[in-house]
Amino acid sequence: MERPGLAGRSKGRRLGITEPISWGGPSDIDFIRTRELEKLLSDAGLYESQEEAVLREEVLGRLDQTVKIWVKKISCAKGMNEQMVHEANAKIFTFGSYRLGVHGPGADIDTLCVGPRHAERDVDFFGELKRMLLDMPEVTELHPVPDAHVPVMKFKFNGISIDLLYAQLALWVIPEDLDISQDSVLQNTDDQTVRSLNGCRVTDKILSLVPNIQNFRTTLRCMRLWAKRRGVYSNVAGFLGGINWALLVARICQLFPNAMPNMLVSRFFKVYAKWKWPNPVLLCAIEEGSLGFQVWDPRRNARDRFHLMPIITPAYPCMNSSYNVSSSTLHIMSKEFERANEICEVMDSNKMNWEALFEPYQFFEAYKNYLQIDISAANDGDLRNWKGWVESRLRQLTLKIERDMYNMLQCHPHPGDFCNNAKPFSCSYFMGLQRKQQVPVNGAEKFDIRSTVEEFKQAVVSYSRSKPGMEIQVTHIRKRELPVFVFPGGVRPPRPAKRAEARVPRNGQLSRLDEVPKVNKRKRDDNGGELMKNLNIDAASTSSVEVSRSSLAITSTPGGGTCVIQTRPVGSQGRGEEDNSKTQSDTVYLNCEHAKSFTVPGVSSAPPISCSKEAETNFTENIISGPSVSDNASEELEDHLSRTNPVQPLGIIAKISPVATGASTRSNITGHAVSSYPNGALEELEPAALMTPQPVKAQPSQQKPIIRLNK
Repeated sequence: MERPGLAGRSKGRRLGITEPISWGGPSDIDFIRTRELEKLLSDAGLYESQEEAVLREEVLGRLDQTVKIWVKKISCAKGMNEQMVHEANAKIFTFGSYRLGVHGPGADIDTLCVGPRHAERDVDFFGELKRMLLDMPEVTELHPVPDAHVPVMKFKFNGISIDLLYAQLALWVIPEDLDISQDSVLQNTDDQTVRSLNGCRVTDKILSLVPNIQNFRTTLRCMRLWAKRRGVYSNVAGFLGGINWALLVARICQLFPNAMPNMLVSRFFKVYAKWKWPNPVLLCAIEEGSLGFQVWDPRRNARDRFHLMPIITPAYPCMNSSYNVSSSTLHIMSKEFERANEICEVMDSNKMNWEALFEPYQFFEAYKNYLQIDISAANDGDLRNWKGWVESRLRQLTLKIERDMYNMLQCHPHPGDFCNNAKPFSCSYFMGLQRKQQVPVNGAEKFDIRSTVEEFKQAVVSYSRSKPGMEIQVTHIRKRELPVFVFPGGVRPPRPAKRAEARVPRNGQLSRLDEVPKVNKRKRDDNGGELMKNLNIDAASTSSVEVSRSSLAITSTPGGGTCVIQTRPVGSQGRGEEDNSKTQSDTVYLNCEHAKSFTVPGVSSAPPISCSKEAETNFTENIISGPSVSDNASEELEDHLSRTNPVQPLGIIAKISPVATGASTRSNITGHAVSSYPNGALEELEPAALMTPQPVKAQPSQQKPIIRLNK
């Protein structure tokens, strides 16, 4: 008899672009650990009740009935004959976490309405259907966003949050058995329809490319919980969102098709802790298609060469789902993968439990200095609109600081927002700031990002739907000045003597992760920088920031105050500051390096059939090095790039000095950035916008030096 959990498991069919790393199945201890993992997920409240599940089904049924009535109504209004009105149809599809089966209590449902060619988006979907929904007593908090990159209507239906997209197909009649996974549905459709259909098509494709759906779902629930606990779950903040984590987990399921969820979680961190970004993660080969839509291809598309963490969607047209990732957020996630991998290695020897892996990240203990971005509006509706716009712009602040500071300053955005109950119709965002590890701390040369912050503010206040009362304020605060509303229960925790986060060194013994050694403030730190003795702090609100390599300074606009602070280059505390005992090479890979290894042929070697750790490790190294490309393709690609970008040929490793400045450094170290559409959607900046040096503005002679380090 087959043991529980083995039903439906792969019997040898290969899924993915390579052979699996291991076909090995679970042992008895793996079943025990998987049950422990499932209990942890249940205790964390990740499973909805049966009553809520039934309510969701009822809501989806009512919504489907509503759109069917809507399409018949507009068909009649447009003068169609009785038969066409009778045949007129629209259909509701689901995607996202609900379709994947990993949604939790209170989660929204991502839905797609597919309508015929005569049901127009602007006039009918955001017109007549919106009016119908407003007239329904079950519908509340309706918020249409027609100008978004993917137009959407957000509302609650009987208390269930709904995100409703619309796809206008080139069909007069929508069949009830429509299969949107077929590429033919994309024929003669606009870009907004293609993007709207992409969510459903990608979700269905993922489910078809994993060997065991139940194990995939349990593992994905684990990774979503882990990412939220560790503060790296947010696409808009520059980390990874739900679809990104689903694609990463699906690839691990392909590489270990017979593994149980506890094994998949461990292998997830083992693989991605060593992944050679920007080599892309692919579930299947990228198909060119016959409809002419652009697919992700760094050999042809200049923008694709600047993607730092490509995670490619499997459905045509294949796109990079993680173009939001910046240099700082990639560094943060990489460190988290390494930490988790160390913990999993010790868990394999029964020296740790699951709680250590899912320990929440203490963001407000990790940094000495923060930027606080406060926004406010006149009422709740205006705040909802203002908040959505500002959140879509916040990532620009990180990317522009990286660009203007030549990637020497790390910006860590908190993925969430915080509300101050004492101030209605407002919320706050926070960003941790620190000098990157490879930047030397000796000397007092400054990084001036005042123009960067001003550029960010100008982008925000250019909101086309701005209303009176919509305001934004940027201020600097030190850790001890953090507002109490960011802490659980509104109570500031006592300052810990040391960070109490588990670490697993190579000897397998338990210790503490990222403990902070006590350093005499009058002594030089390990990197040779000397700490400032005095701090001059003015709590006045500020709107511009000036940063020194070993310290930070905030300079207000005329009439504001000045705050002089310092980034302490001592041992790390949490993820916020790196361990000085570690050294980093001054060698960095250009962002377009992965273009050389883009195409996906077969694999050159067979995977190990045995489950030995040595064999598994060896084949894992081949997998994470990325897919290879033929010599002819490589030469063709290099020739293409030498013609289009003669300054820096493909695949060259750039040797840089961390203190170097100027256009040459900026052209070598560029992050992925965004600019705004007039309608507020996200768009990638052109490479030229990232690489063009900005003129250095002379400081007014009456200003005092912001930072001076004692030598």
